[in-house]
Amino acid sequence: MRVFVAGAAGVIGQQLLPRLAARGHQVTASTRSPAKAQRLRALGAEPVVLDGLDAMAVGEAVARAEPEIVIHQMTSLRGAFDLRRFDATFAVTNQLRTRGTDHLLAAAAAAGARRFIAQSYTGWPNIREGGQVKTEDDPLDPSPPSAQRGSLAAISYLERVVTGAAQLDGIVLRYGGFYGPGASDEMVEMVRKRKFPVVGNGAGIWSFLHISDAAAATVCALERGAPGVYNVVDDEPASVAEWLPFLAQAIGAKAPYRVPRWIGRLAAGQPGVSMMTQIRGSSNAKAKRELGWLPAWPSWRQGFGDGLDAALPLPVTG
Repeated sequence: MRVFVAGAAGVIGQQLLPRLAARGHQVTASTRSPAKAQRLRALGAEPVVLDGLDAMAVGEAVARAEPEIVIHQMTSLRGAFDLRRFDATFAVTNQLRTRGTDHLLAAAAAAGARRFIAQSYTGWPNIREGGQVKTEDDPLDPSPPSAQRGSLAAISYLERVVTGAAQLDGIVLRYGGFYGPGASDEMVEMVRKRKFPVVGNGAGIWSFLHISDAAAATVCALERGAPGVYNVVDDEPASVAEWLPFLAQAIGAKAPYRVPRWIGRLAAGQPGVSMMTQIRGSSNAKAKRELGWLPAWPSWRQGFGDGLDAALPLPVTG
């Protein structure tokens, strides 16, 4: 098939493009950086340089590619990550999830594409009430910390317009917290330096996902699955108090410090405290059932031990 991958130079693209090429798909891949174009070509795609917020550039590139499938992986996560200023950190990404999504949807429909697959996120956007593990039928958080409201609104917008697209089969993949080659280096370094403490009771539930498993699920979504939202996470949601000490031990670091909530709030604001103590995990049952996807790293326990620097061999089947 002809596939257009928007935002292909990120960590998912590094895993996704070779898998698409290995299956014989004709792939056009976009990046904002001319310096990364050759890398995309080496991964098996025809590169195109464009700004996802430039409607005309997006429309022209997609029209030339004539894709059957469009995959939206556009984000902008550069520079220091400040949880206290969460929405400011995600400002450009939020524009790509709103205006950028609109541009790409319009271009896909005009080019006659039949399926549109978009990246979303699961974890902190889940409602922080009720059970510890949420499905796609559970609502998103109606009252997130104030510093995350803009980001949650952007996620909600993307999911609504993609699944509601009239001319396309719109699929939203809510990825869990990434780890693996290029995806978890900063987190691992913080844990190694004991700069990632357990805050409060550490009861926040996280759902993880190896970056190779994210790419494999995206390939599965090319042909399978009804339009809708899918949580793409591993099999074992876990509390911070459980997974963080395990990660420290797996990388040979000292056990993380434990600090009270008020210290966590000073360092990471209310978003950080919420993520450490209140957020809910996610179930992957629907993605496994309807996309035919099975994670190669079914648990972060295995992944933190063997998968931090490992990628799956190609090709990968779902």
